[in-house]
Amino acid sequence: MDATKESHPNPTRNRTTVEPKGECEIVVTRAFDAPARIVFEAWTTPALFKRWWVPKSMPLPLLSYEADIRTGGSYRLVFGVDATKTMAFFGTYIEVTPHSRIVWTHEESGDDGALTTVTLEEKGDKTLQVLHELYRTKEARDAALASGAYDGMGETFEQLDELLVTLSTEAGPS
Repeated sequence: MDATKESHPNPTRNRTTVEPKGECEIVVTRAFDAPARIVFEAWTTPALFKRWWVPKSMPLPLLSYEADIRTGGSYRLVFGVDATKTMAFFGTYIEVTPHSRIVWTHEESGDDGALTTVTLEEKGDKTLQVLHELYRTKEARDAALASGAYDGMGETFEQLDELLVTLSTEAGPS
């Protein structure tokens, strides 16, 4: 995949872009109509994260999510593949800076695991979220793209959009 992929089933909503950069990186960008503190809360509160992270169209249910979201903390997501098999994703938080930055490892893939950095930047009444995934090799990056791992990002962030509307309403004016 050489071209930028865009997801915008509803043209009045914010758009998610997924773009390969360089040889080892994928960048996913999305603006949200919410302050950075609320977007950060949705990323760092496990009960909220579980409500938006997995695309509803994904056939694998999220069975559990445990996270100690602080620098040096860890996370573990477990998905049900079928009635007897599960698949786990886990890693360590390298940096957690309130309202602006989260960095974590993906350790389930061994040497092919990526380093993910999410940055949040307020721009007027919106927050620009940039998710960078840095792979150790071009082959690992290309395999992630080919696997379809990024195909659901638009749906995932639409679900986050929906949650943020609820959270912003509950939080009231800032």
